[in-house]
Amino acid sequence: MHKKTLFLFTIIFLNFSVIFAQYNDPNIPKPTTGYGSDGTHSIGKISFTNPNFTSKNIEIYYPVDVQEPVPTIFYSHAYGGNNSENISGMLNFVAQKGYAIVFVPYQTVGVTVEERYTNLLNGFRMAARDYPSVIDTTRVGFMGHSFGGGASFGLAHQCFTENNWGSNGRFIYALAQWYSYNLDDNDLVSFPADTKVLIEVFDDDTINDHRMAIDVFDHINIDSNEKDYISLKSDTINGYIYSAEHNVPSTSVAFDALDYYAYYRFIDALADYTFNKNKTAKATALGNGSSEQTTMPVGLKSLTVTNQPTTSYSESKYVFPCSSQENPRKDHCAETTEINEIQLPEKLTVKPNPASNYITISFTNSEMPHFMRICNLSGETIFQQKTNLTSPQSVNISTFTPGIYFITYNEKRVKFIKR
Repeated sequence: MHKKTLFLFTIIFLNFSVIFAQYNDPNIPKPTTGYGSDGTHSIGKISFTNPNFTSKNIEIYYPVDVQEPVPTIFYSHAYGGNNSENISGMLNFVAQKGYAIVFVPYQTVGVTVEERYTNLLNGFRMAARDYPSVIDTTRVGFMGHSFGGGASFGLAHQCFTENNWGSNGRFIYALAQWYSYNLDDNDLVSFPADTKVLIEVFDDDTINDHRMAIDVFDHINIDSNEKDYISLKSDTINGYIYSAEHNVPSTSVAFDALDYYAYYRFIDALADYTFNKNKTAKATALGNGSSEQTTMPVGLKSLTVTNQPTTSYSESKYVFPCSSQENPRKDHCAETTEINEIQLPEKLTVKPNPASNYITISFTNSEMPHFMRICNLSGETIFQQKTNLTSPQSVNISTFTPGIYFITYNEKRVKFIKR
């Protein structure tokens, strides 16, 4: 086993060896109303043999009192977390809210990354095929933590495009994600445009480099109004530490306010917005920094939400840095550093983004003409014009090949996606 992988497994194992506790926050009660509050449905569980990992069963948690197929979340667990009891609090929360959630365990050792992906994919498809009376594949979400967070994108893309899952509502919610395999730039550009995307990182995570999350967030072809990047910071109240480390949530049954307010609340609102078309839920799930989304209980730091994510930490902070040879998307790591293309979107902007036919480019405080250039990922100039951009300028991109492009003007840079 790779020594870094063994180290990660040790951390996860120690975390899951904690005595599982009921909610025990000394400062903040768990929510009793609104998003993040416990649901009212009775919980049922289906358990059946996993053909790719016969010592562990595939499990479906669902609202047993609902007599029809329900929207379903397909969960990819963290490396080493193949016992569902480790996250039973989250699994039960989802079922109580009226949704099903599928848990597929995969092997920790003795298999490749690709084999783990195959195990997850086959398990998800098997559950959907064999339990259509429970699972509604027209309304689906993919969710995962760490290894599972990175895996959720490739798995979702396959099920969205090959099986047409989520035709009436689909989302991806990834937390503290590891490297993403089976996911190239063409896959990221070809996601169904109606996919909702929420990515969450933890500021004190020292395991997975945030650049992996930023890479996927920046390159996936989802409109900025339908995706958000959330950062959770640690805090202390009355000597009690709310730790935003890699292992949020911390126990099998939610332990403190971070579990409910920085995790369950988003599952709840994202599902309501995606599956039930509840526009009110969007302010919490994908509010682009709205107060409903960022506000935490009194005493805790507000969440940071952005559509222009950067990281201020060096790769040396992390056990798994973005530029590692293990990362199949390592060539994109440089794009996630804190450079002009990320720092200065307030001055150089492009709308809509993504776009199919026309984009409108704007620049503030331009006093003299400069060359405006549009380049592809290879650095080739596709379009250029000398202008002072005193007013927004429209550019026809209908003949551009779908993919990622950069606009440069007066030493500023901004990225956009051509669908």
